[in-house]
Amino acid sequence: MRDRPATEADVHEIASSMPHVTRIEGPKAGNPIYQVGGKSFVFFRTPRPDAVDPDTGENYPDVIVFWVESEADKLALVQDPVSPFFTTAHFDGHLSVLIRAARLGELGVTELREVVQDAWLSRASKRRAQRWLNRGA
Repeated sequence: MRDRPATEADVHEIASSMPHVTRIEGPKAGNPIYQVGGKSFVFFRTPRPDAVDPDTGENYPDVIVFWVESEADKLALVQDPVSPFFTTAHFDGHLSVLIRAARLGELGVTELREVVQDAWLSRASKRRAQRWLNRGA
């Protein structure tokens, strides 16, 4: 059975279901930011000039940022030209990937859950991460 397409609501539901998560609102536009231990792991970005529609030149209004564990993880998500994940020069050297909310449906909920959980694991303290990983053991 194929997984249903992911939605923006799924991002909120999965991110907020992780342990020790706080949701804050961005200081300028009130955009949602999910943090663990005061460290962001998922945030909804405001339109910025580094992420633009190649046809219209308009800033993308729906970019979501997910942290990743390593540069190798980042490359694994952004190298495939058909992948909905991307990066920009602004994020060079930053362990995160971007996706437009408009393209979330290209992921199944299971894959989105893995991306969000990996983002959380990359930012949680070692103790919290280990406790969460051991929860089913």
